[in-house]
Amino acid sequence: MIEPNPQNKPKRPPRIIGWTVLLLLFIGAMIALKQEFRWGQSAGEAVAADAVESMSEEEFERRVHDYLLAHPEVIGEAINRLEAQRREQEAARGQAALKSHSDQVFRDPADPVGGNPSGDATLVEFADYNCPDCKQMAPVITQAQDADPHLRIVYKEFPILGPGSVFAAKAALAANKQGKYVAFHRALNQLRGSVDESKVLEVAKAVDLDVTHLKADMEAPDINAQLGKNKELAQTLGINGTPGYAVGEKVFSGATNLKSLQVMIEQSRKLSTTR
Repeated sequence: MIEPNPQNKPKRPPRIIGWTVLLLLFIGAMIALKQEFRWGQSAGEAVAADAVESMSEEEFERRVHDYLLAHPEVIGEAINRLEAQRREQEAARGQAALKSHSDQVFRDPADPVGGNPSGDATLVEFADYNCPDCKQMAPVITQAQDADPHLRIVYKEFPILGPGSVFAAKAALAANKQGKYVAFHRALNQLRGSVDESKVLEVAKAVDLDVTHLKADMEAPDINAQLGKNKELAQTLGINGTPGYAVGEKVFSGATNLKSLQVMIEQSRKLSTTR
């Protein structure tokens, strides 16, 4: 998954990173001490717990320091547990947001649509034309569409990687007004290297778009409004980088393989038939 570049999203200050590490160390230390003293399990262990309570701050820090040096694997376990909890919480928030914003996610009439417009399963993609993972996923989504005549695909332009991405996204939405979004979208994803204004216009000519008309449509208020809606919706769903996807009741980010994607699409179908 590609997150916004420094031009769009400032890097986290080193001090915050340091505090994060200290927090993880503290969590690991607490787990370690609990394992060492087995608080509350016997009278002897209760005495050990009292001993911990009566330690000076210096002694407590020394014990934590010594234990972490002797058992560094505790830190890894704490980090893994914290990361797993974070993913679970993000998934739960994304699922709740998806449910409350279902129409905006799956049925916004302003969104370009590919595949079968009347399909019984919908895959929604948030993508940026300068995102390597998005380019990697482009043929996977094409394969999923070719193998599934009932798959509907909703494209949400989500340009987070600089001015070239914004120009490309506007051009893609303008191409939709000429009925050539999917061809233009696929051609842009086949470009190597960074996508900028000149490359976008070259692709527009290659897929027989009216470039003069395209440029005019790119300045239309509804184009900027659509990009703004997509950005706000992505944030609501917890999609902070590209690519991001919504299918059924799931929201996820990053590249995946064809089989995993097809499994999620089939699961979304089963959900819709049981409702």
